[in-house]
Amino acid sequence: SFGLLLLVLDPLLEPERRDRLPLISLGGVVVTAAIVILRRGQPEIVFGGMLAADGFATFCNLLFLLVAGLTLLISIAYIRHTGLERGEYSALLLFSTLGMMIMASSLDLMTIFLGLETLSISLYILAGFLRERLESNESALKYLLLGAFASGFLLYGIALVYGATGTINLRQIAEAVARGQVNSPILLAIGMGLLIVGFGFKVAAIPFHSWAPDVYEGAPTSVTAFMIAGTKAAAFAAFLRILMTALPALQPDWSRALGILAVLTMTVGNVVAIAQTNIKRMLAYSSIAHAGYILVALATGTKLGSGSILFYLAAYAFMNLGAFAVMVALARRDDERLTIDDYAGLGLRRPALGAAMALFMFSLAGIPPTAGFMGKLYVFSAAVQAGYIGLAVIGVANSVVSAFYYLRLTVVMYMSSAPGEPVAGQRPAPALGLAVLVAVGGTLLLGIFPSRLLEAALRSVTALLG
Repeated sequence: SFGLLLLVLDPLLEPERRDRLPLISLGGVVVTAAIVILRRGQPEIVFGGMLAADGFATFCNLLFLLVAGLTLLISIAYIRHTGLERGEYSALLLFSTLGMMIMASSLDLMTIFLGLETLSISLYILAGFLRERLESNESALKYLLLGAFASGFLLYGIALVYGATGTINLRQIAEAVARGQVNSPILLAIGMGLLIVGFGFKVAAIPFHSWAPDVYEGAPTSVTAFMIAGTKAAAFAAFLRILMTALPALQPDWSRALGILAVLTMTVGNVVAIAQTNIKRMLAYSSIAHAGYILVALATGTKLGSGSILFYLAAYAFMNLGAFAVMVALARRDDERLTIDDYAGLGLRRPALGAAMALFMFSLAGIPPTAGFMGKLYVFSAAVQAGYIGLAVIGVANSVVSAFYYLRLTVVMYMSSAPGEPVAGQRPAPALGLAVLVAVGGTLLLGIFPSRLLEAALRSVTALLG
């Protein structure tokens, strides 16, 4: 409703007042989060069994709203210096968030697909929002074409699962498989494989990742932040619900496939990220590597593995959105300062922003006491407990490799002098400063006091396992 309100208000407001629309959007996010929190103890199934307001949906919805709120705080400053003060920007962010919430709450394959398309179509438009820039148009076109291709795989997978089981309801699929009432086990296996391919595109797993670096680089920086943190979280939430609710009986099959994807995704993402000099492309390949770490936990098929995924997604949201907030704080209208060399001397000229960026890089590398360290610890612990020791070892080795390109940026910030004009010294906008502070606080709190969030995550996944 807030998204529709923004579309109505946009043509009615004077141009100089349209910068208030993100604040209205932020108010909508806060109100929605309050409603979700107030109703968290009242699980129910609605719309004929298509949507569930259970603990898993509550946890994921609050995470999506957190990502949307931080993105809107970042966007307030970004749209001013890029001239994007149009109401549809904030409305599309809210529609994308709605799509994420539908995906996490769905108990039906078709509803999951509708949520995914609500999310994706909004992001296709947002990726090309800088219409005067060729790279933004290229980003939108690539995302549209490859996203539609991935949706085709997903739809074919849904059709084959329906053909094999006679239903698209997740719980009824599980009952049919458990009772042996499957028309064709081969058809079900192929459908499951196509679902893995479809979601592999959405989480940018290797070899379905080719769209991610170009799309993330060309999209507006605030949109890239939202896509990296939000889209990945939504896709993994839906993927987790499908595998754990509908296909637990086929775990030996999908665990092997996901284990192979995890190894490829971690390794290729980290190795290619080393060669990047553009920070957005570096973080794009970094996000691919982090998808590999999450796939390790997903392959275990255990309660600890599922809970560690939710914890990791929350930690990942804080450290990535924080890094992009710092990037926006340093950007100018004619220069977004996206290369590593642009950050030379930042730690001395802008101590607060330099320290924040260093913290986010440490967390992404998995250095204690940060949220990233605890997230990797829980993911690899789940793999060891489930007997996937090889996956855990490969994950730890990849974390060591990733430390090179994360710490390289920190070294440039504190041990290199800026060539030419120094980084500007003005203070970031209040909303942007608040986004950085929230991200710093979340990164440190989840690193120092992780147990409460992990317990909440483990409680929430009980709805899936039950």
